[in-house]
Amino acid sequence: MLEVIIRRLVSLPLVLVTVTFLTFIAGFLAPGDPILSMMGNQRNQVVYGNLRHLYGLDLPWYEQYWQYLLGLLHGDLGMSYRYAQRPVSHLIFGGVKVSLALGGVALGLSLLIGIPLGMYAAFHHNGWGERLSMVPMLALFAIPSFVLIPILQWINYRIYLTGWPSLPAAGWGSPQNWVMPVIVLAAGNLGYISRLTRANVLDVLQQDYVRTARGKGLPEKIVRNTHVLRNAMLPIVTVIGPAIGFLVTGAFVVESLFSIPGVGFLSVHAVQQRDYPVIQGTVVVLTVAVVLMNLATDLAYSVLDPRVRLDA
Repeated sequence: MLEVIIRRLVSLPLVLVTVTFLTFIAGFLAPGDPILSMMGNQRNQVVYGNLRHLYGLDLPWYEQYWQYLLGLLHGDLGMSYRYAQRPVSHLIFGGVKVSLALGGVALGLSLLIGIPLGMYAAFHHNGWGERLSMVPMLALFAIPSFVLIPILQWINYRIYLTGWPSLPAAGWGSPQNWVMPVIVLAAGNLGYISRLTRANVLDVLQQDYVRTARGKGLPEKIVRNTHVLRNAMLPIVTVIGPAIGFLVTGAFVVESLFSIPGVGFLSVHAVQQRDYPVIQGTVVVLTVAVVLMNLATDLAYSVLDPRVRLDA
């Protein structure tokens, strides 16, 4: 296992170089001039030249990229074009704390509700309990976040018109601001995890060792808790990594529409404002997070099921 961890971590710099190079080239070839955009209506050539030199944009593209890699080795993600030369790392890690809190609550909610609901549906297979629990989960999985958001906002607005307490439409800070964003982020994962849990439990219920346990006369509670749930939950571990990736992509829409100052909100505005250092910085942070999370998921699965052998 230690060898696998070392191999994965050694491959991380190669992944970062590839991702940062593609992002850098895309920004370099993109139309428009970020310095002119930064200056607004001013056309002072002296100021323009000084700013290009300050950000290293007067260098050839390969030197610019090399300087960026050297800074990356020291944890320097560059300076923002749009935020008064603030370090990109300060901007991103401020947003990371918000995104981690929001995504963590959404993921926890989807697991706490989705797993028991999937188990309930499996144990009531072909009954009304399964239909009543799984049809809404299928709908949640199918509805995109950009469709679910206006639906929730419309419901919230109708509640406001009736005079009942309603939720804030946007913003961040108070506990009420968490409700709608968490619901939207958790919805897709909730539908996916519940249906996956149901499928896994149904599959395990058909295994020979479950029939043998029941044939021995073991109580149904012991059969379910010891033989069924433990084996059915192993595949759920493997979806935690992709589920976090789903939360990351969903956060771009949710944070933008709810004005939440997370990484997604920062990234969308960086694209709109041609703030390429911030775009590259968010790509680096998200790439590292996804690689490490997938590694952690693989290791957790191998620990839970010793029969699984990790290959690099």
